[in-house]
Amino acid sequence: MEQRQIAGKNHWYHETQSSLCPAQAQPLVPEAAHADRFLLDLTISPDLLNDEQSWIAAARAASQTLLPDSVPVTRLHTLSSYDRLSTALTVAQVYGVQRLCNHYAARLAPQPGPDSSRESNQRLTQITQYARQLASQPTLIDSTSRTQLDEVGLSVDDIVTFNQLIGFIGFQARAIAAWQALQGLPVRWLPGLDTLQDAAAELFNVHEAVWAADLPVVELRYAQAEQLEAVSFSQPLSPLYGMHWVLAHDAPALNALSQLIRLLWQPAPLQNDEQNLIMLLTARINGSSSCFSQASQLWGNDNGLPEAMRNGERALQAWSHNHPRERAIIQAVQQLTRAPDRFSAAHIQPLLEQGFTASQVLRLLVSTGLFGWINRLKLGLGNLVQPTNLG
Repeated sequence: MEQRQIAGKNHWYHETQSSLCPAQAQPLVPEAAHADRFLLDLTISPDLLNDEQSWIAAARAASQTLLPDSVPVTRLHTLSSYDRLSTALTVAQVYGVQRLCNHYAARLAPQPGPDSSRESNQRLTQITQYARQLASQPTLIDSTSRTQLDEVGLSVDDIVTFNQLIGFIGFQARAIAAWQALQGLPVRWLPGLDTLQDAAAELFNVHEAVWAADLPVVELRYAQAEQLEAVSFSQPLSPLYGMHWVLAHDAPALNALSQLIRLLWQPAPLQNDEQNLIMLLTARINGSSSCFSQASQLWGNDNGLPEAMRNGERALQAWSHNHPRERAIIQAVQQLTRAPDRFSAAHIQPLLEQGFTASQVLRLLVSTGLFGWINRLKLGLGNLVQPTNLG
């Protein structure tokens, strides 16, 4: 069969199968392709920009690392620019943040699509399905899902990069949603899109099991200098505990994530227990029992909170009734985690009423996206196993 290249798609909901296209398609909002690569040209007050400049710069660097303008394709790194931007658009569609969808649709449109062979169609279909599931229903991802990626030609390096990319777009979606809400911008969301459903309670009844990578890790004796440096930089960061050597397959992405964690993990103006609360809640919603267990050990306040979260929404509401400050955090984090496209100024107001400053609110909400990224790495790259099976 003759191989052919075609132009990318000109709308948000791109097909997963190639077809003939008579002329190069144009995106709906072509200027969106040239926006700032992280905040997408959102207006930033000088004071707030000065306070948040360090992590914003790190987020822009992460975007450049995972979504560069061009990507050389090799035997071990087969994710093309089209693959990456198609994945970014798929995840943006799941979260429904219009500014994000416009940006990745505009960047994808001029990219040459894959050929129309059966193998290419199967590969793109599998990539799209995995990205949509990890973004919207992360507990559906398992060893079979990773095997399917391997079967359509993704290397171990590709799979690690792919999971990092999906996590980053979720982080970006929530950062943009939070910033728009702080500015009081109107919420625009597409009707009919489902919100993220909380993970099943039984996932959090596992005792003694620990997380282990389901992919081959980088062996110390074969590690390149860049990988050793990335692991060294990430090892002190407790949210990445146990993941360093598998994430080292993509050392630049590991460095980018580690830098964001260093800048957002427990620095002022947030208090430790507030961030631990966010860790607990995002892990509970997304279904990462290993992240939940780790956050439970770090939680130093009322011991009833982790148990209330395990038991579900009604128990959590009962616990928060006598904790107004935590209640405001819980309500905002739940909404931003489940449906960033519907997050608005109304969801921020209870936090301001509890005395949080705009900078504190922003850090809190951005941390929500960061911990969601880490949750998806745990679910995408490994499983819970019994200690006796760790070998």
